[in-house]
Amino acid sequence: MSFTLDPRLAADTFAVTTLPLCEVRLMNDARYAWLILVPRRPGLAEVTDLADDERARLWREVDQAAAALRSVAPCDKLNIGALGNVVRQLHVHVVARREGDDAWPGPVWGHGTSMPYQPDEATARLAALRQHWGHEKARD
Repeated sequence: MSFTLDPRLAADTFAVTTLPLCEVRLMNDARYAWLILVPRRPGLAEVTDLADDERARLWREVDQAAAALRSVAPCDKLNIGALGNVVRQLHVHVVARREGDDAWPGPVWGHGTSMPYQPDEATARLAALRQHWGHEKARD
């Protein structure tokens, strides 16, 4: 069995970069700076499904994603979570929150209607994030 990105994650996000364990993707919702990390391992649903060393690697990559978000979207709080109630494939959300944003102080999940990025906004956000990781294009 090989890794395949869940179709819903693929449809709702843009590829940012590939890290040693995870594919990093930008959620297509301009209301929030929001990254999703998806470990490239088949059949995972829970963080506890990862081996110990991969679980440690996941949290290091979450730290990298948090630093990238803060570099392009200063925030008051970072929300980090792995829910999986709608999309079962293991993925971790890293969301930069600002006091007074659309969902503040509640969670972003299921709040309101997403606002897709305008093409030029998506291009700019992706370029800034990729620059943080030291390259211009996502590695596939």
